Amino acid sequence: MHMKLNIDENTRREFCEEFLENNRIDPRYYQKYDVKRGLRNADGTGVLAGLTNICNVHGYIMNEGEKQNIDGELYYRGYSIYDLVAGAQESDRFGYEEVAYLLLLGKLPTLRELANFNRALAENRELPPGFFEDMILKAPSKNIMNKLARAILALYSYAQNPEPQTPDQELSTAVSILAKMPVIMTSAYQVKRRVYDGKSMYMHQLNPEESTAETILSLLRHDRVYTDEEAKLLDLMLMLHAEHGGGNNSTFACRVLTSSGTDPYSAYAAAVGSLKGPKHGGANIKVLEQLDYIKANVRDWSNDVELSELLRKIIRKEASDRSGLIYGMGHAVYTLSDPRATILKKTAFEMAKGTEFESQFELLNSIERLTPAIFNEETGSEKALCANVDMYSGLCYRMLGIPEEIATALFAVSRMAGWCAHRFEEKTTGQRIIRPAYKAISGQRAYVDIADRT
Repeated sequence: MHMKLNIDENTRREFCEEFLENNRIDPRYYQKYDVKRGLRNADGTGVLAGLTNICNVHGYIMNEGEKQNIDGELYYRGYSIYDLVAGAQESDRFGYEEVAYLLLLGKLPTLRELANFNRALAENRELPPGFFEDMILKAPSKNIMNKLARAILALYSYAQNPEPQTPDQELSTAVSILAKMPVIMTSAYQVKRRVYDGKSMYMHQLNPEESTAETILSLLRHDRVYTDEEAKLLDLMLMLHAEHGGGNNSTFACRVLTSSGTDPYSAYAAAVGSLKGPKHGGANIKVLEQLDYIKANVRDWSNDVELSELLRKIIRKEASDRSGLIYGMGHAVYTLSDPRATILKKTAFEMAKGTEFESQFELLNSIERLTPAIFNEETGSEKALCANVDMYSGLCYRMLGIPEEIATALFAVSRMAGWCAHRFEEKTTGQRIIRPAYKAISGQRAYVDIADRT
């Protein structure tokens, strides 16, 4: 139910005008006081706010005070993402669980350790008795991310001892939530289908022998049928999205809440809320929306001249959603390349080849190829612009038949491993509440009695 203010239109207009007027700060103040807006330095790099052993996101080097662009590198606990992916693919096995173990415990598991970890996940997938009925079925949501956040918070009430934050308790909670996330996501989607889309919902029994990727596909599909190639592609995407450093918005949110001493459920729910934002995890949906717009407004997808003209209009804020953004292009850290996009692009091409999706892949490839030069010409910027992981992830979801409504939720399911790792590190090492400073510029005002106000 949408809540409305029971006021006349003139008053409503005045409220909105005051809302905008009294919450706006002149940008000149940020320059005057040298404020790092968005915790960003003037050159776009992030303000150093902490240390971490969990992940290294490397997209440039500083050479004698100047930023030098390089091909992107991504390391989980010191291991290259290229090596982690290759290790799983060369032995033809699922890799996400291994990555989750690595992030949580800081070491690569042995075969025995990985088997025990997989068994722990399987044993923890079941939702608590009555949870589905009370928390998902009776309170459906059009947005799966909101349901994920609410469900994580709700799990607090079902935990026998949710407050003690000992290492054992923290690890147990992390494994429990990590295991349940795919079930919560798919259940919320099935209920959403039934309530809001007028379609049938399918509620399947869990199979303890399935990996995380297999579980997701199995619970989503009415017949539970999927190919090994499909499951391995989804597994790859889970691996690539599992972690991306302490400075990204959702992970930082998790660390901020953790620093306050709050419980793990509150910290993880906050991370989900952050990831929902279209400037963060929600960008993958924006890529698909813009792709559909370009498909509808370019007659010949292979014509660079026609495509370039539309891209120019988008950058000028004359087309698409008029944001001026080419979604899927550019990254806060990566400059010449995003290793996640590099890996995913190769796999996406192999899967799209010879199918109805091949032409869409080629269109995305053309957008990636043409955008950097057009962007720099239109904006006068010299910024290096590369495709990020969102450029090809949406197409992969489409090839897997995964509904767009859960694209960002899948991101959250994967990233939960990274959030848990950062919470562990913040609790163990941080020791101080995160509290940056904001300078007040409002000045002082004399109080006016209510009878004298105009």
